[in-house]
Amino acid sequence: MDREGIRKACMALPDVTQDHPFGDDHDAYKVGGKMFAIVGGEGGVSFKVSDIAFEVLTEEGRARPAPYLARAKWVNLPDPAAWADDELAEHFAIAHSIIAAKLTKKQRAELGLA
Repeated sequence: MDREGIRKACMALPDVTQDHPFGDDHDAYKVGGKMFAIVGGEGGVSFKVSDIAFEVLTEEGRARPAPYLARAKWVNLPDPAAWADDELAEHFAIAHSIIAAKLTKKQRAELGLA
C-alpha cells in the first residue's frame, strides 16, 4: 500500500481527521484528536496495535517497534507496500477502534462512535 492508499484506508474510517503535527512530510491520522496511524516522510507507517499483536508482529519480524511509540504498543512498517492492502487496512481499522475505545463516553457520543 502506498501513501495515497494509506490515506484512503484511514480516511474511510469513522470520524477520522488528517493532520501534519510533525511537518508536511508526515501524515497523522486521528480519531477524537488522538493519533492511531502516522506515515513518515520516507513512506514508512506506524500504527497502534493490541498488546498481543505487538508481540506477534515484532517477534515474527513482520514489523518493528515504532520509534518513540513502542512503549505504547505501536509498530512500524518501513515498507508498507510489502503488505497486502486488505491486511493493512484491517490493522488501521483495529488501531482506530483501540484509540476510539479510549475516548471518553462523551467524546464517543459526540463523534457518533458510541
